[in-house]
Amino acid sequence: MKKIELQATLENTTELLSIIEKELEEAGCSMKEQMKISVAVEEIFVNIANYAYGDSVGNAEIDIDVDNDKKSIVILFKDCGTPYNPLEHEDPDTTLSADEREIGGLGILIVKKSMDEVSYQYKDGKNILTISYTWSK
Repeated sequence: MKKIELQATLENTTELLSIIEKELEEAGCSMKEQMKISVAVEEIFVNIANYAYGDSVGNAEIDIDVDNDKKSIVILFKDCGTPYNPLEHEDPDTTLSADEREIGGLGILIVKKSMDEVSYQYKDGKNILTISYTWSK
């Protein structure tokens, strides 16, 4: 398992994505599957950077567990920001036009639809959002 700690800033998104993409490439994950995972990672990390700490900056811990045998990845995102479970909120109605739809929620909907599992817990003063994906189905 690889553990990373970064300041939760938009500028660090690229660094996080390059680390994850390297891990996936070494595990033989196809470019198409890498992109799917990268979109989910970017969405979650950007949300932490934008919302977890309000006007201040805090850290995000990211645990990356790639299983080469199972062709799978599990990523835990941890932050000490305001407790927030994005999975509790109702999914946006994508049948409505962009003008009719309320702002927000599309990113986490993409994460939920593209990953095999997405879960949230608040433990020891930390938000912990976990995503998992298997690319050899």
